[in-house]
Amino acid sequence: VQLVESGGGLVQAGGSLRLSCAASGFTFSNYNMAWYRQAPGKERELVARITSLSGSTDYLDSVKGRFTTSRDNAKNMVHLQMNSLKPEDTAVYYCKADRWLYGVRHDYWGQGTQVTVSS
Repeated sequence: VQLVESGGGLVQAGGSLRLSCAASGFTFSNYNMAWYRQAPGKERELVARITSLSGSTDYLDSVKGRFTTSRDNAKNMVHLQMNSLKPEDTAVYYCKADRWLYGVRHDYWGQGTQVTVSS
């Protein structure tokens, strides 16, 4: 099982980045996908989530209207489009896959990609 994030980098406030996460080693379409982030000295927080079946999405309040997550089940990819970035969006962003199967939760995490927003 592997989740590999890409697309992070340094951007000025107000700019945009598109993160991608490539999944392999499991049946991607069966898994809910999520983006988390962790800033220095802070706990990891859920940023966006997209379900496996309906593709419905949910977002952290502070990113609603600015971030959009999407998935491509044919390519085993999930994306996070981040617009109007703010310095407080600076963090390591992680991709996560999860599902419940026979009462057991299965979680897989990527290694993370750094996003730095300068003011």
